[in-house]
Amino acid sequence: MDVKIKRIYEPAEAADGVRVLVDRLWPRGVKKADAAIDLWAKEVTPSAELRKAWHADPEGHEPSHFAAFAESYREELASPAASAAVDHLISLAKQSPRVTLLYGARNEQSNHAMVLRDEVLRRAR
Repeated sequence: MDVKIKRIYEPAEAADGVRVLVDRLWPRGVKKADAAIDLWAKEVTPSAELRKAWHADPEGHEPSHFAAFAESYREELASPAASAAVDHLISLAKQSPRVTLLYGARNEQSNHAMVLRDEVLRRAR
């Protein structure tokens, strides 16, 4: 199972496989026709409350703060609706050579797509 993450602002490539947008809001400046997404999985995104709290934290990308965000996000992913959506991503990943989770965040080292990818891979084992 091959699950990658990629900024939606990077060009689409055939090697991306199934492209899944995992942001609750449509990314600024990206035309829907140019995004080349196969699925917009809003159900697996952080809640509006969690997202706003994280963005309001000036140290949100610091390791300890990101760890707290990731823990809260994993708790949200355990909810019935989110869990079913994660199961759907696992199913896609098992059926496809690659699934690429697309996100809009600028920070490539601390973002929700990383947490989601790890959760998909953990649950698929």
